[in-house]
Amino acid sequence: MENHTIQKETFDFLKELGRNNNRDWFMEHKGIFKSHEKNVKAFYELLKERMGQHDDIEKLKMFRIYRDVRFSADKTPYKTHFAGSFSRLGAHLRGGYYLRLKPGETFIATGFWQPNKEDLFRIRKELEMDAAPFRKVINASPFKKIWGSLEGDEVKTAPKGFGKEHPDIDLIKKKQFIFVRNFSDQEVFTPTFLDEVNDSFLAVRAYFDLMSEILTTDLNGESLLR
Repeated sequence: MENHTIQKETFDFLKELGRNNNRDWFMEHKGIFKSHEKNVKAFYELLKERMGQHDDIEKLKMFRIYRDVRFSADKTPYKTHFAGSFSRLGAHLRGGYYLRLKPGETFIATGFWQPNKEDLFRIRKELEMDAAPFRKVINASPFKKIWGSLEGDEVKTAPKGFGKEHPDIDLIKKKQFIFVRNFSDQEVFTPTFLDEVNDSFLAVRAYFDLMSEILTTDLNGESLLR
């Protein structure tokens, strides 16, 4: 297998795992799994290398195939996908990237999945004061063509301390500020898939630059970094 493409055989294995999600079957086929895992990891490493040409990536985290079933009603022991996240370097670069490979459900995601209480409040206050720069970035034609619309959980009406009649309440009530792009299996298997993912992540930079500026300054624009 070539390390710059995701093979159909990898997805065939994940489908088989879904039909035989038990320890006996997995142990019997662990060698095959390791082969697929090795090639998938090589793909992620190459993607990290490509991303390093346009962003400062601190680390790549590959998620284990083993599920934590302690607090889950679903007791199947293995995930039926591969996934990894890419962290940006340092306190001044905010946001992150994510790629999940799963038959019929492959997607990339980026943005702010679970901002802490302080960051969430800071974002909301910025949007309350002036949401125009935020809207300009996320509604720019090249960005929107790739990533579509802003996604994420939100409160029902308005966060505490914010007026529900505010003209930008649609943004202020967000608890997450993420973008998702889905891929078909056929797209995943093409030799250009890695470039598509990398180019999609490159397109996020204007959004990350704006959010990093917001999250590293106070409401007066003074730097919070020491």
